[in-house]
Amino acid sequence: MDFAFDARTEELRGRLLAFMDEQVHPAEAVAARQRQEAASPWDVPPVVEELKAEARRRGLWNLFLPDERYGAGLTNLQYAPLAEITGRSPQLAPTALNCAAPDTGNMELLAQFGTAEQRELWLEPLLAGTMRSAFAMTEPDVASSDATNIETRIERDGDAYVVTGRKWYISGALHPDCRIFIVMGKTDPDATDIRRQQSMVLVPRDAPGVRIRRAMRVYGYEDHYHGGHAEVVFDRVRVPAHHLVGEEGGGFAIAQARLGPGRIHHCMRLIGMAERAIELMCRRAVARTAFGKPLAEQGVVREWIADARVAVEQLRLLVLKTAWLMDTVGNRGAHTEIQAIKIATPRTVVDIIDRAVQVHGAAGVGQDFPLAELWAAARTLRLADGPDEVHQRSLARRELARYR
Repeated sequence: MDFAFDARTEELRGRLLAFMDEQVHPAEAVAARQRQEAASPWDVPPVVEELKAEARRRGLWNLFLPDERYGAGLTNLQYAPLAEITGRSPQLAPTALNCAAPDTGNMELLAQFGTAEQRELWLEPLLAGTMRSAFAMTEPDVASSDATNIETRIERDGDAYVVTGRKWYISGALHPDCRIFIVMGKTDPDATDIRRQQSMVLVPRDAPGVRIRRAMRVYGYEDHYHGGHAEVVFDRVRVPAHHLVGEEGGGFAIAQARLGPGRIHHCMRLIGMAERAIELMCRRAVARTAFGKPLAEQGVVREWIADARVAVEQLRLLVLKTAWLMDTVGNRGAHTEIQAIKIATPRTVVDIIDRAVQVHGAAGVGQDFPLAELWAAARTLRLADGPDEVHQRSLARRELARYR
């Protein structure tokens, strides 16, 4: 990254780059070994807590939250280059800085929509990094890319709500420190306005009737570092009425407010993943020889490297423009750009990582390099927070509206 940001961002970038080089990257092999030696695959490697403590000591904590009451008070534009750096080690760095999904979105949601009691009980421990959380929206029996399809019921019963439904790919639900689910369901399935049928409630993970049915795999990975992706059953789970987030019928709007920052955060980190892949690709190309000359002198490999650099620079500028718009005209004003980066970034980064895998040959699909896991994560983000086609549909509709 050759251009300069404001003084505070540059200072944080310097600190974060040093933290990555001195602490995070050396810890990757340590964490992998500790995870293999753990009694349970969901146990957190001890080195992760060491990284969290060191990040706090260095003032690299809760960088994603723009509200100075809770976080660093950075704008989206200031946070973008920092999130990109964490994307170079997506298994460890975001968690080390307390900037990992789904907790980031949940903290933003609670900060914006939670009551004082909800913030005290759930937001404060999340900000401190002493607990984790999950966001339960996606369901196996309906096309959840259309949130109006959600079938989980949240029914009022006196001074309580009763939650009944089945969710899956609920990220973080298997983490041993996960204490709370934010669950989206329907409180008024017959409402005329289909976007006012949904609400959100806070459901403690240990509430009677909450059952973790299984860990879902993502291209064969269970993502132990981040608490996995679970199928969860809510069997008439009863929670106090004051666990409602916001107002009844406000779930759809809250979900949209949560997803905007989440989408750009993913894209920021994806650029860092692409940079890691390019670095690995270049090192491999220089070090390996095939057919009498280094891979770096093979024309096709050079084309891949050149194309990757051009693509990353284009993506970065689009993400930075989106961050700037979110800061200046709000998420609604940046709607088209948020959709554009969510379409372009995962798709392009998947291709870059795929080329890096190709340069590594058999090693590219194995566990000695991070490329296979990076590819799986990037490919999944073409579905997470809305599949490509949903964003394309909405973006095209906006473009066409100007000509009608």
